[in-house]
Amino acid sequence: MHMADKKIRVTLVKSTNGCKKEHRATVRGLGLRRLRQTVELKDTPQVRGMINSVTYLVRVEG
Repeated sequence: MHMADKKIRVTLVKSTNGCKKEHRATVRGLGLRRLRQTVELKDTPQVRGMINSVTYLVRVEG
């Protein structure tokens, strides 16, 4: 199983209201639109980097 085959679950746990425009765009880029929405994404360095920039807004599993 390659690293690219691995999936991680990302859940939006905090509202993007009042946060930086770039961070709001990053959350949208991860595919999250609503609070408590969960998406499954491929575990890639690019996705990890996006998650690292908005760690205070999301919860990661897997």
